[in-house]
Amino acid sequence: MPDPDGPAPSPAPEARGQGRRIRARLRYLYHGTSPVAVRFRLTVIAVDFLIIAFFLAEPLLQHTGWAYFAIDYLIALFLAADLSARAMAQTDIRAWLRKPTNWIDLLVLTTLLFPVWLVNFGFLRVLRLWTLLNSDFFWRTIGRRFDDTRVEEIVRALSSLVTFIFVVTGFVYSTFLGTHPGLNGYVDALYFTITTLTTTGFGDITLPGTWGRLLSIIVMLTGITLFLRLAQTLVRPHKIHFPCPTCGLKKHDPDAVHCKACGQILCIPDDGL
Repeated sequence: MPDPDGPAPSPAPEARGQGRRIRARLRYLYHGTSPVAVRFRLTVIAVDFLIIAFFLAEPLLQHTGWAYFAIDYLIALFLAADLSARAMAQTDIRAWLRKPTNWIDLLVLTTLLFPVWLVNFGFLRVLRLWTLLNSDFFWRTIGRRFDDTRVEEIVRALSSLVTFIFVVTGFVYSTFLGTHPGLNGYVDALYFTITTLTTTGFGDITLPGTWGRLLSIIVMLTGITLFLRLAQTLVRPHKIHFPCPTCGLKKHDPDAVHCKACGQILCIPDDGL
């Protein structure tokens, strides 16, 4: 018979059991295929798009006082909870931490937690658009019918271009505002970015000094590269990801019967797309 005055049993096993149940529930929601799990992920993605819309409009809202900071910290709370839940839902946390998209999300979260000290880095928050549209989380949910198709390639290429445009616009706005007579607002910064990226170069807005010229060169070169990538996804023949069991070649035509590298007979699933 146990001694009633003896030490109480350790709560550690019960706590570990509770932790395992929480992790199992999160895996079910973030990786499951049931209607409940899909609806949960759709809700998270919808909130993400609202947050991204706030980030795009942020330069126009920074002077609204306490309301801006209240929304800022609410978004930080959501992103912190989302990142923590995603980490707990992983079976291999080290592999999850090695993904660049997660480190970018942590950077976005840092700018939200310290908006006063990192105000000049607020333009980096738009990177959330790129991490969302390039995540397995997104394509398992909204894009599950278009995964590994031309639609996915176009969306990924377009997300890179759009994200680059708004990151550069935010940087120009926060760094060079007021340094040129024509650069007086966010729309002017966006106008400069588009005209420079497309190499139109009307010349009515130019960035001063050596750093301004170097930035213009970087925008032109990177913009051309992103435009070419988008054009390639629109015109080149589409290939799907299906590793050859013999030679390991990963990309094949959707209707391929044999591997072009080794001649191995392939059995590529046809989803009717």
